[in-house]
Amino acid sequence: MEISRQEAKQKAIKKELLKLRRITKNLSDDKKRAAEGLIQEAAFMRATLGELREIIDREGPVEIFRQGDYEYNREHPAVKSYSTMIQRYSTVCKQILDLLPQDKPKTEADELMEFVKKARK
Repeated sequence: MEISRQEAKQKAIKKELLKLRRITKNLSDDKKRAAEGLIQEAAFMRATLGELREIIDREGPVEIFRQGDYEYNREHPAVKSYSTMIQRYSTVCKQILDLLPQDKPKTEADELMEFVKKARK
């Protein structure tokens, strides 16, 4: 059973790698090399976040912690891991997106030219 879970994770990683490489395919070679490590980490984190989400769904966000005679509810360790990793995943995704060429925002002059071109037709 452990092997099938590992295989499922590897499959999820490969799927995410393909998606991210498709998004970054038009980058220059230098930026592609810079992005590759980020892409690898983002794919791993995405697959791991899926695993953690399954654990939280199955076991709940709170667990009973027993220590000697004492028993109390505490946050499930998977919740803490998920919270930390989702923040880091968001940061890595932003770094990848920042490497992509930005769309040039339209200026008022561009909008005026479009209006004039439409009026001429």
